[in-house]
Amino acid sequence: MSQASQSKPGQGGRGRGAPVYGRGPPGAAANARPKRPRREPEEEVWVPKTILGQKVASGEISSLEEIIESGLRIQESGIIKKLLPDLKSEVVDVGIIQKMTSNGQSTRFKAIVAAGNENGYLGIGQGKSKQMRIAIEKATSQAFLNVNPIKMGCGSWECRCTQKHSVPFKVKGKGGSVTIEIIPGPRGLGLVAGGKIKRLLELAGLKDAWTTAKGSTPTMNSTSKAILDCLRQTFSQG
Repeated sequence: MSQASQSKPGQGGRGRGAPVYGRGPPGAAANARPKRPRREPEEEVWVPKTILGQKVASGEISSLEEIIESGLRIQESGIIKKLLPDLKSEVVDVGIIQKMTSNGQSTRFKAIVAAGNENGYLGIGQGKSKQMRIAIEKATSQAFLNVNPIKMGCGSWECRCTQKHSVPFKVKGKGGSVTIEIIPGPRGLGLVAGGKIKRLLELAGLKDAWTTAKGSTPTMNSTSKAILDCLRQTFSQG
């Protein structure tokens, strides 16, 4: 066989060189195309659509307590974000809802989100959609609309301090089949509660308390409603 008929390395045939995997030999990355910078999500500018929203945006109303005492209804989540800028949201539970219809099996997602600032405010919302992202967005918006102030204090006879680290008195709330009772605890005790219940109380701002729960507590829909019912009573009864 003549030398001209032999295939050169890298051009096919039996004499081709070993294939190169990955991004190529060292030094080739310097001439590669530069990476596109990551695009940060733009924050939407809130435009009030209700009379209450316009009053909040103009500064006539500066606290959530004024809205609750006036008996006004909050219909925009932007009102809460304006009054409580330090509010943060957290996904509590997600699930799948399957239903048999005439067209076949229908699948939807369900999400429960809690919004709190760990300083006396908590709200819980639920959202459903065919997409998980949209379900979480709906639940987050609903959680902002359900934010309620919580009256904190020290109702424990063992402590009797003036710091706001627990509930001022014993409260009991109910949601579905779940009944939860929150008892004031002395400073330094911590939160005696289960995992998700403890996290919801932390978002509300409680640091020391005893809790008792009865019913189907793994059902977070009922459990979250019972906790919110408990904490609402601290403001309404106090």
